[in-house]
Amino acid sequence: MIELQNVWKSYDFGKTFAVSNMSLRVNRGELLGLIGESGCGKTSTLKMINRIEEPSSGDISVNGEDVRLQNPEQLRRNIGYVFQGIGLFPHYTVAENVCTVPQLLDWPSSAVLDRCRVVLDMVGLPAAQFADRFPSQLSGGQQQRVGVARALAAQPEVVLMDEPFGALDPITRADLQEEFKSIQRKLELTVIMVTHDMTEALLMADRIAVMRQGEVLQIGSPAELLNRPADPYVQKLMEMPKRRADRLEQILGGDVRLGAEG
Repeated sequence: MIELQNVWKSYDFGKTFAVSNMSLRVNRGELLGLIGESGCGKTSTLKMINRIEEPSSGDISVNGEDVRLQNPEQLRRNIGYVFQGIGLFPHYTVAENVCTVPQLLDWPSSAVLDRCRVVLDMVGLPAAQFADRFPSQLSGGQQQRVGVARALAAQPEVVLMDEPFGALDPITRADLQEEFKSIQRKLELTVIMVTHDMTEALLMADRIAVMRQGEVLQIGSPAELLNRPADPYVQKLMEMPKRRADRLEQILGGDVRLGAEG
C-alpha cells in the first residue's frame, strides 16, 4: 500500500542526510509506528510520502502509484493527515473544518454534510452538539478529535499521523489512542504514525520501524522488538517500557500484600 525504496533526503545538497537509504513497506490495513529520537528523520519521511518534501533520490509509491507522477495537491487530498499542532482553522466552525477536503474535492453538498455527521459521531463528537462550535470553544482533546475527523472526512485509505496525541493529558490521550485504533481496524486504514513514545507504539502499532540518524535499524512486530532487538539502540528503547511494566507489577504486588495483611 505504501512503499519506500532506497529513499534518501538531504536538505543541504548531499552534505548530510535526514533520511538515509530507507526501504519499507506498509501493508493495506496496517498501522506502522515510526519511532526514534528527535531529528532522526521520522517527520521528513511522512512529508515525502505526501510530497510536502521531495526525496533527494529513491522511489515512493502509494497504492502502487509513484507519488512523483501525481499532482501534489490531489495526492494530499486523498491522504489523511493528523498532527500534534492540530491546525484547525480558528474562524471555521467544527463542521466547516471537517468539511474542508470533501468540499475541495467537489463533493455534493448533501454528501459533505452526511459525511461530516458520520465522522463526528465516529470520534465521539455528535454533530448536533459540536458542529456549530468554534475551536476556541473546545478542549484540547476535543480539538484533536476534530483533527482526526477532518483527516477521515474524504474517506482516505491512507492516514499519516505525526505525534497526534503528544500534547494531551494522559487520560484523554489513552482514550483517543483506543478510539483511533478501533476506527483504524474498522475502516481498514493504512496508517503511519510517528511517535516518540515507545509505549504508545507498542500498544497501537501492528509493526514498528525504529529509526536513528536517518536510518531504519529494525522493523518488526511489538513482540519481535521486545524479545529480539537487533541493535543496541533498539534494545535500549525496549528496556524503558519493560522497566515500567516491572515497576507496576511491584506496586500492584505490594498493594495486594498490604491488603492481605490488613
